[in-house]
Amino acid sequence: MNRQGRQQLNYGVFLLFFLVVSSAQAQLGFCSGDKGDPIFEEDFGTGMINGPALPAGFTTYTYVPAAPEDGFYTISNNVGQLDSWHLNTPDHTPDDTNGKAFIVNASFTADEFFRRPITGLCENTFYEFSAWLMNLYDRDFGFCPNNGIPVNVRFEIWDETDTNLLASGDTGNIDSTGNPVWDQYGLVFQTASGQETVILKMINNGDGGCGNDLAIDDIAFASCGDTTNITADITTESEFVTCNVNIPVTATFTATPDFSVFSTHVFQWQQSLDQELWTDIPGATTNTYTASAVETTYYRVNVATDVVNLGSPFCSSVSQPFVVEIIPQPVAPVSNGDLTICEDGVITGLSVTGQAREQIRWFDAAAGGNMLATGTSFIPTEAGTFYAEAFVNGSGCSSPNRTAVALAIEDLPVFDVDEEQLSICIDQESVLLDAFLNNVSYVWSTGENTSAISVDTPGEYSVTVTNAAQCSATKRFIVTGIESPIFSDDSFSDVDSVILKTENEGDFEYSLDGSFYQDSNFFQFVPGGVYTAYARNKNGCEITTREFHHLQIPKFFTPNNDGFHDTFSIGGLDFFTSYSVSIFNRYGKLIKSSNGNSFEWNGNYLGQPLPADDYWYYLTIEDSIFQGHFSLKR
Repeated sequence: MNRQGRQQLNYGVFLLFFLVVSSAQAQLGFCSGDKGDPIFEEDFGTGMINGPALPAGFTTYTYVPAAPEDGFYTISNNVGQLDSWHLNTPDHTPDDTNGKAFIVNASFTADEFFRRPITGLCENTFYEFSAWLMNLYDRDFGFCPNNGIPVNVRFEIWDETDTNLLASGDTGNIDSTGNPVWDQYGLVFQTASGQETVILKMINNGDGGCGNDLAIDDIAFASCGDTTNITADITTESEFVTCNVNIPVTATFTATPDFSVFSTHVFQWQQSLDQELWTDIPGATTNTYTASAVETTYYRVNVATDVVNLGSPFCSSVSQPFVVEIIPQPVAPVSNGDLTICEDGVITGLSVTGQAREQIRWFDAAAGGNMLATGTSFIPTEAGTFYAEAFVNGSGCSSPNRTAVALAIEDLPVFDVDEEQLSICIDQESVLLDAFLNNVSYVWSTGENTSAISVDTPGEYSVTVTNAAQCSATKRFIVTGIESPIFSDDSFSDVDSVILKTENEGDFEYSLDGSFYQDSNFFQFVPGGVYTAYARNKNGCEITTREFHHLQIPKFFTPNNDGFHDTFSIGGLDFFTSYSVSIFNRYGKLIKSSNGNSFEWNGNYLGQPLPADDYWYYLTIEDSIFQGHFSLKR
């Protein structure tokens, strides 16, 4: 129920008002009671072009389709016709487009500038005349001295013979402003018996000159009656009456007019479902009415002084509506779907949709239980099933059932390890990368979709697996490339030692017989000869081999007949069928040479010992040349 809170005014005040507005000399004022539908409205139309002119006899001023001078008028959507007027100001009519107003530049002498008959009135009825006015002069423009001449208008209501003044009133001075201001003025009058037409006059009371320019809009006439208050026997303070479970709500209304205007009253109760379309309730013609409603319904009473006027919305007044607001019992809200997330996901919330004006409560049980939250959405902290209930705040109305909405948190696929290190022999083999998970889908970084893939290129690979719950996990594979040893061209021999050198580095091991391998690349006490060098990576990649000549070329000899190093000889030449050796002194003189025979030099030349010094050898074996120097020590 919407209780009517309109303040009741003292009966004596309204009686005084009745006496005042009944006088032809009444001052301006508005109907303080209930009003009927407007019997007449004038908003001067819409459009971008000035005009049209008022009908003949409506004004003594001259129409111009542009900015009016003193004693002229126009009809326009552009209120600021002159530079000194309020520019870019719309008319008063709400919600119209390019709405027009009646724009008057007052004459130099006080005179009547508007007159028109108003027909269709009801006899013995009070009416309210109203109009909106604006002083057009913008005082901030500074054109007129003393802020311009103020606007001052007199409104008069005459009978149709134009001989009997029914009511009149002056606006008083309407001073100019720095901003456009629309003000409404009203006048209340009463028609006599048999009177259905009156004449509205507007008179300029002010002086002509700079200022005294006005715009008029939204002239209206509406019947004026008592203020009628409706009370009901529904005593709840709530805005809502009940939850509708198809049980009618009965309320008895009483209409109490305040007698501020009418001395006698007739009544007609009306009802509406939308406050737009009102229908009379048959037989409801007393000041009380008992209603039976099964849905929200608005009630009001139409009041007049006699039955004839009661039938016209222009001759009677209507009370403020009284609403019997019945709240339909809410139905359970509609789930927007269960939510399933993965354990590494974000809980975005469960949600439901309810009807307009309904609110939602969340519980941990289908009935009873604990209330967890309110609102159409709810973010739980753990998985489970939760229940949403619709209710209307303040009414005690809630849905008989609750809607279940579930949150499931699914496990992610789990790898034994999230990253695996593997290695391959470059350009020699491939390696199998395996997800080792079943009942999942696979997406490899290579684009393949099998559980395992084979790769032969070092690099970083990954596989993303997705289970039936659409939860995913990713595993990385780091594949490191392993190179086979590459023998360098550096010398393999150093007197009785062999050093196997490689161009690249790695976890290599070495052998001179292909059977026994050692970590060191250094072999000592190796007899001269032809050998095959072996090197391999400890990870088992391909073995690298290379054949080489190991020549035991001494760095010095001591021909002193002590049995140690007495001659210069090259070990390992016996393995070759063709070779030549030449010895030179530091000046390039040939000291000794041999071609294909065993070679040995005792340090003599032509039977004479040569002095201690450095000497050079030049050795040719097949297509290979070896040269260097050694020392003769005495």
